[in-house]
Amino acid sequence: MDAKDILGLPKNPFPATQEKKPRPQKETQRKPDGVHREVYALTGGMAPLMPTIEVSHLKKRQNTEKEKISWQWLPFTSSARTDNLQLYHWVRVVNGVPPTGDYSFAKYNKSVDVVKYTDEEYKKHLTDPMWSREETDQLFDFCERFDLRFIIIADRFPYPRTVEELKSRYYAVTRALLLSRAPSPGDEPYNMTHEVERKRALSVVLSQTKQQEQRDAEILAEAKQIMESRMASKSTEDVELPVNQIGNEGSEATAHAESISLLNTNHLSSSTAAPPTAECTSTPASLRMLRVYLRTHALEQMVQAANSSAGLRTIKRVDQTLQDLGVHLKPKVPTKSVCAEHLELRKEILTLLNLQKQLQNREAEASVNRDNSYAETPSTPKRSYRGDVERSLVPDSAGFGGDRVGKRDHKRKAPGRFTDAPPSPPQSKRPRKLKSSDG
Repeated sequence: MDAKDILGLPKNPFPATQEKKPRPQKETQRKPDGVHREVYALTGGMAPLMPTIEVSHLKKRQNTEKEKISWQWLPFTSSARTDNLQLYHWVRVVNGVPPTGDYSFAKYNKSVDVVKYTDEEYKKHLTDPMWSREETDQLFDFCERFDLRFIIIADRFPYPRTVEELKSRYYAVTRALLLSRAPSPGDEPYNMTHEVERKRALSVVLSQTKQQEQRDAEILAEAKQIMESRMASKSTEDVELPVNQIGNEGSEATAHAESISLLNTNHLSSSTAAPPTAECTSTPASLRMLRVYLRTHALEQMVQAANSSAGLRTIKRVDQTLQDLGVHLKPKVPTKSVCAEHLELRKEILTLLNLQKQLQNREAEASVNRDNSYAETPSTPKRSYRGDVERSLVPDSAGFGGDRVGKRDHKRKAPGRFTDAPPSPPQSKRPRKLKSSDG
């Protein structure tokens, strides 16, 4: 008896070789051309998100209307020329129709409008002992011909004249003609001396050596440091001086106010709080030295100067008040009037906060003085009220029944040490026993 008999299994032996079922072969897809192996492995042969065009379609020509294109040797004229010269060039012709219109490069021909003058205008406005009529006519002819390129004009000019002299004569004549025709041209006259000096300075700068350039750079850096130190010292002096004056005035005002009254102190404090901000609304000395500066930078400096006498908490309260009022901390359009109004608003808010602080201090002092006055006179009778009924005054020697009223029978006791303990039961008096002598 073996295990098969116990389990009830058939006794036929297992086949030595089991038949293997053939596995279905996976359909292998061929990697398309032009796709990297890594990209194909990631996408798994999925359709692309964007439509693609096969390369074979790119080689096919689009089915459009058949156009016969040819190149022909055709003549042309340009509007930039005044002699009507006819030239030839190759032109792309479609369906035998040649292109029409002006020459394509004629639009780049830009000329300068040179002012012309008559004989009467020359005799009346343009006569100059240093220039003859022939030289002036030749100059204006060259200016129109070479488009005011005065270096070329000076090279072609038949008379010995410099570039500056040619410029001076041309601009002087043009200005005189414009003044005679229109009273207000609105431009400044040409300054030949300034032009000569400018070119001389430019030639000196361009002819400097590296050592001279380095020395000039060091001198400019030192001069800049000196100017910055002077401006910083002046700005600190301008800020410290009004602050010291404000402190002295404030101390004198408070001492005088304590001797007078609370109303006068408020009035004096408001009058002393106004000068510092009024001083700060003006432009600082460091900005007055500069001819050109940003108004936003000036506003920041003036706000800092206005807040120099206030603490950090007061400055934060001013900013919070501006935000509560819906006012930007920095104006979006910092013009002169807007900056002045912004600083005036900051001044008024700072004055209001100072007055509120002084009012709180005075109220605290008044309450302390009132409490001290009651503490110094304890024998002063105080009227007490019980509800709405006024207590009648009864002398101590008189009672309701004619008898003298003694001390109060019930006194207010202090709370016991152990308040949670239960109260003791009331004790009743036992009857006294009768003695033999009593009977």
